[in-house]
Amino acid sequence: MQFIDLAAQYQHLKQRIDQRIQTVLEQGNYIMGPEVEELEQKLADYVGVKHCISCANGTDALQLAMMVLDIKPGDAVFCPTFTFFATAEVVAYAGATPVFVDSDKQTFNICTADLERRIQRVIAEGKLRAKAIIAVDLFGQPANYIELQRIADKYSLKLIEDAAQGFGGEIDGRRAGSFGDIATTSFFPAKPLGCYGDGGAIFTNSDEYAALFRSYRVHGKGKDKYDNVRIGLNSRLDTLQAAILLEKLAAFPDELVLRNKAASQYTGLLSAHCGTPHVPSGYLSSWAQYTLISSDRDRVMAELKEKGIPTMIYYGTCMHQQTAFKELGYADSDLPVASALAKQVFSLPMHPFMNQTQVAEISAAVLSAI
Repeated sequence: MQFIDLAAQYQHLKQRIDQRIQTVLEQGNYIMGPEVEELEQKLADYVGVKHCISCANGTDALQLAMMVLDIKPGDAVFCPTFTFFATAEVVAYAGATPVFVDSDKQTFNICTADLERRIQRVIAEGKLRAKAIIAVDLFGQPANYIELQRIADKYSLKLIEDAAQGFGGEIDGRRAGSFGDIATTSFFPAKPLGCYGDGGAIFTNSDEYAALFRSYRVHGKGKDKYDNVRIGLNSRLDTLQAAILLEKLAAFPDELVLRNKAASQYTGLLSAHCGTPHVPSGYLSSWAQYTLISSDRDRVMAELKEKGIPTMIYYGTCMHQQTAFKELGYADSDLPVASALAKQVFSLPMHPFMNQTQVAEISAAVLSAI
């Protein structure tokens, strides 16, 4: 049994993907070939925004967002502590200070009440400039962008959506990647929409931001690649990866339905006996992970492993617990919900090609273990 069965997906799309790759090989346009622009347009259309700018990976997408928003030393950027390292890493790399925010008890996404308290504290202390918020669409579910946008507007902050796990998710029919001033995503193979290597993208409705992103991703180019008007990066999506993503994007809506069917079956079998994911009314998750809570996680995971069922922990170490951020001086008591989650969460196999029998077998093993 696979935690994420990429091989099954490839077999399902093999003929189409192979043909796309063959076309790129025959044309020989390996860098910024026509498939890249085609993908960017289709991604923008799918998400419902004006601009999509592809790049080399999801971390670069966030770093480029820091550059476009001129995040710099002395700035405070508010982000969840319960997330992957890249979310906070790019803030520190820009020389700014990440201000960690606790998790919502139900959704595990950034807690808007705690966020506002921390914004007010930073402003009152006056040591840092409150500059931006990075919210993460954790495990496939968009954060509470209605409230996040209200807070961002109230304190004149920029809002960034880290949709690396959330691509395909929705709030009241509005798709992940369309929230805030800028949104980013990752095409790492394990993501809901993943390629066969690294890849990422940025989404925005701002013409100004889009022009800056297109410049920054190619060494800060001006009228051409030898006219460098700013210091940028080398962060382009390979044409081969764009070709693969075009076929995966075409199949993505159907896969999203299958992911939600599997999640619904899991929840129906498990919710009466253990902590299952909470999806608020009006929200749709893309189910990057299906995550449970157990106060006896290690034993449960060990029993599942004995039965051949793989599990994973996302995330066992919060940002405030990372050695790299030790000097910021956070204690677990400062961020109690996230600190508890890091000790209790574990994720079950989740991918579009799971059948009902597999979900039932996994669920029965979980119930036996708990």
